[in-house]
Amino acid sequence: QVQLAESGGGLVQPGGSLRLSCARSGDTVTLSTMGWYRQVPGKQREWVASITNSRSRAYADSVKGRATISTDNGMNTVFLQINSLNSEDTAVYYCTTMTSAGRTYWGQGTRVTVSS
Repeated sequence: QVQLAESGGGLVQPGGSLRLSCARSGDTVTLSTMGWYRQVPGKQREWVASITNSRSRAYADSVKGRATISTDNGMNTVFLQINSLNSEDTAVYYCTTMTSAGRTYWGQGTRVTVSS
């Protein structure tokens, strides 16, 4: 089992920045991808960004140019920085990972509210 714990959410003013963290614990397994999704109540969870174990990065159009996903060498922690936040970034952000065996794990989520 792999556990994921997100942190860094909260209230942010429009135009501000935030940096979310997701720490991995549990079984030592090889990860192929770590990423972030977000969900607004009443809507489907949407993909935000992902990074592979070869450090290939991808971003949703909604955050491209404003977001940076990164990880430490062992993929034990993944970070998501988003700049120029707006109200549409308000959501619960979830960390996810896929192991090399194809299993997917999710964190409990961290809430981000963009409001003045």
